[in-house]
Amino acid sequence: MLTIIIPTLNSAKLLNPTLTALVPGIVNGLVGQLVVSDGGSTDRTLTIAGKAGANILSGTPSRGTQLAAGGREATGDWLLFLHADTALEAGWEQEVRGFIEDSAGNESTAASFRFQLNDKAIAARWLERIVAARCRMFGLPYGDQGLLISREFYNSIGGFHEIPLMEDVDLVRRIGRDNLHFFQHAAITDARRYKRGGYLARIARNTACLTMWFAGVKPERIAGFYK
Repeated sequence: MLTIIIPTLNSAKLLNPTLTALVPGIVNGLVGQLVVSDGGSTDRTLTIAGKAGANILSGTPSRGTQLAAGGREATGDWLLFLHADTALEAGWEQEVRGFIEDSAGNESTAASFRFQLNDKAIAARWLERIVAARCRMFGLPYGDQGLLISREFYNSIGGFHEIPLMEDVDLVRRIGRDNLHFFQHAAITDARRYKRGGYLARIARNTACLTMWFAGVKPERIAGFYK
């Protein structure tokens, strides 16, 4: 019924919690396929993915390209795109199953999870509130919130474009705000990149990237700035 697609690149230190959180969905039959679309990892990423029973794809290190490849490999009627550093909150499978069942006959819809960080810092709570406000006001989740979408709808809007950055915003804009639902369960993202560079600096950089995207700057240039 459901194919989960995870893009990876040297994700060995992050992947185990992500995969462990998927086990309930696999056990109860919701998840029928796991696809790991790798961008050339040199660590134990592929070993971990193989032990989890994933279909492994190998390609160039470009998130849009990796996600697009994963979408083409998927056999499920529904697709869940999930980042390698993001673990779904316990009970996610029940909410997802209910959404899929409620969408029968009207599958031109998609859903994302509530953004959460695995950090107890006050700055993390502020960022979560900012993301919640962005989603509420603009219907604009990022890829670290996961994206559930029917394969039929995904294909009809052209799927992920093979771009190195902003592929999530690009697809969500084509989905349309009125076709997007937000789950109560959280997608819990590893906070190490925020801790490493500082919350304010990372928020400012993300905002600048989004502004450049809407200003028409090419994704390749944005990707260079994002690093």
